[in-house]
Amino acid sequence: MQLNTIRAAALLAGLSALVVAVSWAVAGAQGLQVGIVAVVALNAVVYFFGDTMALRAMRARPVGEIEQPDLYRIVRELATRARQPMPRLYLSPTPAPNAFATGRGPRRATVCCTTGLLRMLDERELRGVIAHELAHVRSRDTLLCSVAGTVAVVITSLTALALLLPLGDSEDEDVPSVLGALLFLVLGPLAAGVIRVGVRRSREYRADHAAAELTGDPLALAAALRKIEVGTRTHPLPAERPLLATGHLMIAHPFPQRGINKLFAVHPPVQDRIRRLRRLAERWGTH
Repeated sequence: MQLNTIRAAALLAGLSALVVAVSWAVAGAQGLQVGIVAVVALNAVVYFFGDTMALRAMRARPVGEIEQPDLYRIVRELATRARQPMPRLYLSPTPAPNAFATGRGPRRATVCCTTGLLRMLDERELRGVIAHELAHVRSRDTLLCSVAGTVAVVITSLTALALLLPLGDSEDEDVPSVLGALLFLVLGPLAAGVIRVGVRRSREYRADHAAAELTGDPLALAAALRKIEVGTRTHPLPAERPLLATGHLMIAHPFPQRGINKLFAVHPPVQDRIRRLRRLAERWGTH
């Protein structure tokens, strides 16, 4: 639990030191001042907006018990069993089946499901997914992933600088878009690198195991993962820049496995996760 807090702080401190060092090396004392301002701004963005960027990218909105009574009941029951505070619930209006948790800690946690997920899974499978997300909250994976994702969003947002570049008398409206795409070819791998440094595949295995322990039903989560994998192939999320930088928060990689999307794929193979869950079921004698 505390290890992820330390990792999040170390990631942010390391990136801050790198920005300051590069600024000083490039422009001396004046660059140092610019670097310090940039670091202060980065830390402010992480602190104030780190737990909401993924929700904004997914166009998610808060929902209550009246609107989603079954989902609310499942989350409340599992949170109570896990002895965790009840997280806020959000719903994303997308057919792509997925779920994620975000927040700096259990008392500020949010669990978000997509409408596609709620349509695709039965209650038993949904309980497995919710238990998985609560496990991320409890271990503070959400803090580390939120920090890495926010920094990645800031980096990819720098492609907007293409709109500010002097283009002379060019009236071609496509030029800024082309320049933005070229900038993303440089900044995209950098953002993906930040995520890969901060986010480890093992977190998904741990959350799967914790979810199976919480529900006592490893096969339910295995069945949910199988459906989600199929659903993400038929209804993938669009590989938009804000979404690419937050896809690592989700229970399964939500993008097609091609091009630059592969750089942002930090989830272990779904089939491997399913095999591990099935072995747990065999060991525990559950059916």
